[in-house]
Amino acid sequence: MIKGLKAAIGAAVVGLLAGTSLSATPGLAQDADSDLIAKGAYIARLGDCVACHTGLHGKVYAGGLEIKTPIGRIYSTNITPDPTHGIGTYTLKDFDDAVRKGVRKDGSPLYPAMPYPSFARMTDDDIKALYAYFMHGVTPVAQVNKPTDISWPLSMRWPLGFWAKMFAPAPKGFTPAPGTDPIVARGEYIVTGPGHCGACHTPRGLTMQEKAYDGSGGPDFLAGGAPIDNWIAPSLRNDPVLGIGRWSEDDLVQFLKSGRTDHSAVFGGMGDVVAWSTQYFTDDDLRAMAKYLKSLPSVPAAKGDYTYDASTAKMLDSGNTAGKAGADVYVQQCAICHRNDGGGVARMFPPLAGNPVVVSDDPTSVAHIVVTGGVLPLTNWAPSTVAMPAYQHVPGVTDQQMADVVNFIRSSWGNKASSNVSASDIEKLRTSGAPIAQAWNWGGSTDSTWGFSVPQPYGAGWTFAPATHTGVDAAQ
Repeated sequence: MIKGLKAAIGAAVVGLLAGTSLSATPGLAQDADSDLIAKGAYIARLGDCVACHTGLHGKVYAGGLEIKTPIGRIYSTNITPDPTHGIGTYTLKDFDDAVRKGVRKDGSPLYPAMPYPSFARMTDDDIKALYAYFMHGVTPVAQVNKPTDISWPLSMRWPLGFWAKMFAPAPKGFTPAPGTDPIVARGEYIVTGPGHCGACHTPRGLTMQEKAYDGSGGPDFLAGGAPIDNWIAPSLRNDPVLGIGRWSEDDLVQFLKSGRTDHSAVFGGMGDVVAWSTQYFTDDDLRAMAKYLKSLPSVPAAKGDYTYDASTAKMLDSGNTAGKAGADVYVQQCAICHRNDGGGVARMFPPLAGNPVVVSDDPTSVAHIVVTGGVLPLTNWAPSTVAMPAYQHVPGVTDQQMADVVNFIRSSWGNKASSNVSASDIEKLRTSGAPIAQAWNWGGSTDSTWGFSVPQPYGAGWTFAPATHTGVDAAQ
């Protein structure tokens, strides 16, 4: 069975990568095992390495993608086998130390923007295959790495070593718990290891550490993250309102494969994940991930269950919108795609009724897409690009109107979310890119600042994620 699975993966990888810049180059691969390189290429897809290590409009794996952090900007590095600017001189041990321990060749700690705490559970065999791919299946690019833009003393790397000892798991190949269904175990490995889903979907603590790295961490694991480049990574737990409680395994497979289902559509950074990586996963691996996510213990339903309320659709159908802020703007600007009933158009325009992103405690995602627009990327399984306009550029649409329509969407069709987004919130998001901060601490602050008792791990400046290629980089 295992040999058959390996053969299937190898065949799928060769087919998926043929003709692309990510395929193994025969001239470079002549001294390495082609099957091992193909396996490594597939693992690179599982790890979504290319999305972060490719700059906007840049060469594949040559680095240069900006990563914003609270202390300054860092840039992804060149991981092609170029001997001067890339990793061409790395031994297998050097490579392993970087990927699973977060230590680069010169012994300096890597910033945890590199998700080595998740990669720590990758197996030795997968690391060897990944190394073979990067050494023999990737074209060298002589591109200089960009220096970090972090002021001293925060630019010193040695404190990161202490951070790693405190919060990063020691490298140890994943071993499933006894009695675990093999399919679920495979899904757990991908989600918690190379897939590093928790890097975005798990909340972080005071020093930016993920609060849990797997299901043993309790309800925090995959409970949803804070704003990342002004997108919210929602919960992947079985919460019926805020998470995937109403999703089936088939829904999850379809979403990861095509970026769209009848009741959802990919957006923000997840667009890169689907476009660069998950659409290339084998069906078996997609099914394994779905089974694992659905097998996680249920978490307390923070907002109960969702029940559709038809009164909003009736009001909009009747045209009797007097006194309902945002309703007229919705009819004029939004209803043509998302419809009066908030149901959207299957696999084109996502529904707003009961959408976990819409009802999130943090309104940043829905406000961001209203202000800046969005692109639903094409995939091999859904070869059409669908775009939403940026209403900040639509003549006559004001900050107040955008705030009103965000509040309207969050409180209609049975959605039960706060409707306190203001015109000043929209103005700040539009002009400075600041996420919409909500009250979070004991003091009830409306600004994301460091509180005395419960420090906010995110807020303005705490994006800590790369810019996305979707809608920006045509080379994708």
